[in-house]
Amino acid sequence: MTVRGEGDGGGGGVFEAATGDGPPLPPADAEQRSREVRTALDGLLQIRRLTLGRGGDPKAVPADWERRQPVRAVALALESGGITPSSVDAAGARVSTGYRVRAGERPGTAVVEWLGPPGSGAAREEAEALGACVPVLARLGWDALLYKGPRGRRFLEAEPTEPTGPA
Repeated sequence: MTVRGEGDGGGGGVFEAATGDGPPLPPADAEQRSREVRTALDGLLQIRRLTLGRGGDPKAVPADWERRQPVRAVALALESGGITPSSVDAAGARVSTGYRVRAGERPGTAVVEWLGPPGSGAAREEAEALGACVPVLARLGWDALLYKGPRGRRFLEAEPTEPTGPA
């Protein structure tokens, strides 16, 4: 599937949440992007309502398809929560500071990093910025733990909250 803005010029009609590895969104498109994100989140919650069964909170537990595609699901949760994604230029160089979501080492997990261009100060702000991501993810059924990786850089590992009680 082509990622919106990351290969189709942004006009292919396929929505993909920003993972932090795409080009910057032009400021003129911000309002349109906000509508697309809201529509995607509404669709996600409707899928959860339909697959969850009676009486469950659709925000509490990710749907099965989210568990199979945690990078997309976590990116949508962050973008819909107002967290800014990072971005890269055509050569792949990081040009703005924000989150980046990538696949985790364990199946069904995603890693959230706080990245920016060299000299941007992203490393100094990562603890606070990643800390702000935790409640955003929790509101949509993702458990996120903060770790310190190589060279002392922090990252979150996100995994779906497990359902409780009878299904």
